[in-house]
Amino acid sequence: MTPRVTVPELGRMKREGRRIVCVTAYDYTFARLFEQAGVEILLVGDSLGMVILGHETTLPVTLDQMIHHTTAVVRGAARALVVCDMPFGVCHGPGHVVMDAAVRVLKESGCHAVKLEGGVRMVETIRFLADHHIPVMAHVGLTPQSVHAFGGFKVQGRGESADRVLEDALAVERAGAFAVILEGIPSALAQTISAQLTIPSIGIGAGPACDGQVLVGYDLLGLFDGVRPRFVKRYLEGGQGIVEAVGRFVDEVRSGAFPGPEHGFAA
Repeated sequence: MTPRVTVPELGRMKREGRRIVCVTAYDYTFARLFEQAGVEILLVGDSLGMVILGHETTLPVTLDQMIHHTTAVVRGAARALVVCDMPFGVCHGPGHVVMDAAVRVLKESGCHAVKLEGGVRMVETIRFLADHHIPVMAHVGLTPQSVHAFGGFKVQGRGESADRVLEDALAVERAGAFAVILEGIPSALAQTISAQLTIPSIGIGAGPACDGQVLVGYDLLGLFDGVRPRFVKRYLEGGQGIVEAVGRFVDEVRSGAFPGPEHGFAA
């Protein structure tokens, strides 16, 4: 059996120049399929609020919902490192309060790490969790939980704000994060950050110089027609394929072609 991907292994991958692949997953079936494809990290993102639950943002997602979906992903993942997003509001309290939530996530879902958004402002929380041996993936740049403060899903790190994003990334590394997602920032800035970090950078809309890349599973499969960021590459038009397949089923039921003799049971 192939060994589980671990936090130290991801660090070795950066040092050796091996690219890390991360995909968001929200259930057992997709977790199994993505793992078979060879991804190292399955991120149970709070993006499920948009692509699974139909919200306009990630903000309404609850901790119970994250645990529910993460538990399903863990069941489908024999090799990949499973990371659970900490939803909006959960990480805004004292360290011990966040710790209680993170312990719930790890104990109830069986996942291997948590992810939280924010840079300098989250340093004490990240340090508290890391000091208690809870692996933390950080997330800086365009942080979707700050969508209202940003005025929408807008690129970060342009002009004078580049220094702020750089400091955010360096700060979460110093605090003990094992990796950091760089989202929605200029490629040159992501290259600068990745070169200065000793932990892996995982890019999404941050150009090719990061140590790895992450995409929302429903985006890369063409299953979600809501927000369509320009940095997303669709590797399949899955949504249209599903509509066509179900449409054929509808036609066959209405015509009487399904079920045929081969779909029944002998007397």
